[in-house]
Amino acid sequence: MTDREIEVGVFLVLMGVVLVLGFGAARWRAPADPHSLEEWGVGGRSFGNWVTWFLIGGSMYSAYTFIAVPALTYGVGAIGYFAVPFAIITTPMTFLFTTRAWSVSRRHGFVTLSEFVNARFGSPGLGAAVAVTGIVATMPYVAVQLLALQAVLRTVGFGGEWPLLAAVTVVSVCTFRSGLRAPALLSVVKDVLMAWMLLTAVLMVAMYGGWDHAFQQSAEHFAATKNPADGLLLPPTGHLGFLTLVIGSALAIFAYPHALVGMLAAKDRATVRRNAAALPIYCMALALMALLGFFALSRGITPVDGDLNTVVPRLIHEYFPSWSAGIAYAGLSVAALIPAAVMSIAAANAFTRSLFRPYLRPAASPAVEARVSRWVSLLVKFGAAALILAVDPTFSVDLQLIGGVIILQTIPAVFVGLLTGWFHRAALLAGLFTGLGVGVWMLYDIPKVDGTGHFGGSSWPLDNGSSVYVGIVALIANLVVTVAGTLILRAVGNAGGVDATHPDDYLADAGDAKLKRLDGLIDGLPRRGAVTVDGRGEHTPSHAPRPPVRSARD
Repeated sequence: MTDREIEVGVFLVLMGVVLVLGFGAARWRAPADPHSLEEWGVGGRSFGNWVTWFLIGGSMYSAYTFIAVPALTYGVGAIGYFAVPFAIITTPMTFLFTTRAWSVSRRHGFVTLSEFVNARFGSPGLGAAVAVTGIVATMPYVAVQLLALQAVLRTVGFGGEWPLLAAVTVVSVCTFRSGLRAPALLSVVKDVLMAWMLLTAVLMVAMYGGWDHAFQQSAEHFAATKNPADGLLLPPTGHLGFLTLVIGSALAIFAYPHALVGMLAAKDRATVRRNAAALPIYCMALALMALLGFFALSRGITPVDGDLNTVVPRLIHEYFPSWSAGIAYAGLSVAALIPAAVMSIAAANAFTRSLFRPYLRPAASPAVEARVSRWVSLLVKFGAAALILAVDPTFSVDLQLIGGVIILQTIPAVFVGLLTGWFHRAALLAGLFTGLGVGVWMLYDIPKVDGTGHFGGSSWPLDNGSSVYVGIVALIANLVVTVAGTLILRAVGNAGGVDATHPDDYLADAGDAKLKRLDGLIDGLPRRGAVTVDGRGEHTPSHAPRPPVRSARD
């Protein structure tokens, strides 16, 4: 067999294994009644430490990490490293905000942030606006994952559009059937494959001159280009753009609907806190992958048909042993499919709970909710596929950053709302629409690299040669309108909505009698005497007999 045949063979075998696991995930620790949104959309809220760890890593550290970031460092140098400090900053933010979000969501039965916003500010309209904003922002983020998958398939030799559509169809069927359990189970496989790829990459760099040689060659390349913004170091005019990219991305990442899904699936508050504290481990993998862009540049790697997303796959093809390259291709493909699946599930949950149920079917049963979410998740994935076929961004990171501009406008209602309910619901709506208007207008006015067209990126050029991330400017406008509007409305005596949450809701933990106990993934059935609460807050004791005790480990 030729090296190419070995590569493709190993890749196809591993993807076949992934496919089988994805279909089989529906039976993995399956509950007695899987036909509800809580079971399909958040895994029954009963994942333990290890499953939660792999799921969060699989959904948050995705193909964006392993393909898009190295493509950016390959293309423009140091600016691509913005992803590393923002990933580090998110850790303390995650520790604070997601624990509070987990507690209030468990006590009230929320599966989305938009439901929380509705309850916090007493405004179904605001909740619906946050849901729509989240869905729209998620689409380009899903597209980033599919672009990365397409790059891998092109490098393997499966060109054209049909391989991408086939892969999207497969992952759609898996998640349609298995819900969040499919990406949770496959996240374990993904981390094993990616660990092997990173180990091979470290050995490869050591064998071909080390990092000193890579940096030297990259510096010479950037010095010879006509672009004043590239290089191993940021130019003086690049500091503001870099800083605002870091801050904006750090604020945006956990405002996405999918970011909370993995946390809500955790069985208790301690699991959330442990996983938040351990997230910096993934930052090391992100930093290494960003460096591979410089190594590829130093080795003269050329992307396929000018597509910079193929830089890492091409590097793997040129320098990895053929059998190891097949493993790496499979790891990168799974790293693209898992977050795409989780994002589509999160977007579908937001649609079902904040749009379908309140406005179309208020009396929808849990089974109807789950069925609607399944179909909406399909629309999200294929909509993202249509998006990447319609646009041709220079850097796929730009798609994620454009989505970040949109999702940042939910920060006042979502993140600040987790700390205080002071904002007025009408002011929040006005601020949200103001931020979206400012953000979309600025994005439209940014030309492409060649100086023509619109939507050419997410950094607004300033007169002094520097730039600023559009999302930060739009968020500032949002906050100004929200704060000013709240002060005016309260000054004239306009009452806000009724806050359905209580201070102790944000500190609730497993074992609280007011929480909904869903132990199907751990003990098989709810424990004897457990108290459950449905999505409307009505408490019902469970008298199911206790099954034989099994291990609660993941």
